[in-house]
Amino acid sequence: MIVYLNIIFRTLILYIVLLLIFRFMGKREIGELSILDLVVFIMIGEMAVIAIENTKDPLFHTIVPMILLMAIQITLALMSLKSKKFRDLVDGKPTIIINRGKVDEEAMRKHRYNFDDLMMQLREKDVRSIQDVEFAILETSGKLSVIEKMEDPKKPKNPKKNGDITIPLIMDGNIREEGLSKINKTNLWLRQEMKKKGYRDIKKISFCSYENGKFFIDLKDYE
Repeated sequence: MIVYLNIIFRTLILYIVLLLIFRFMGKREIGELSILDLVVFIMIGEMAVIAIENTKDPLFHTIVPMILLMAIQITLALMSLKSKKFRDLVDGKPTIIINRGKVDEEAMRKHRYNFDDLMMQLREKDVRSIQDVEFAILETSGKLSVIEKMEDPKKPKNPKKNGDITIPLIMDGNIREEGLSKINKTNLWLRQEMKKKGYRDIKKISFCSYENGKFFIDLKDYE
């Protein structure tokens, strides 16, 4: 009985301590946490779990390192506010994934970011197709900022139907059979269509999508 009461007491104390620590460290959304914030949060959380399980160890031995980590995090956060170089070192820099409508495969490889990730985040931004994007920037938080292309007022608008979706057919030089099956087309048909457009080597195509009977093709910028 005493053991359970001790666990309850330690849990309540650590809960209050954690609330105070996170309050002092500032309000940040989960998606906006820097690497520094994430590391500190994980370490403090692990310390709290261990302290609750290890009832023989005094709480003071856990609370002191927690406060120390909080002080370190606040100090480094203030340093990052005053120094851009330090901020870039800790948080990194935003990366342009799509530059003036062209996908930067080298930047994607560097960040281990694939076309499935790109398509998913574009859909989250209600962007149907890569061809609608002028710039896409991968922020240090992992979020994707998207700037869509401006519509030419001289060109007639071509409204998209709700049922029309962008189907990826080629990614990283590989044909996606599941995409072809969605539009009831074959591998041979796709290769013939690419040849008609002058693309004989599928491996040189970084990304190809199909929508409303039209292809969007982005070539690899490296061999």
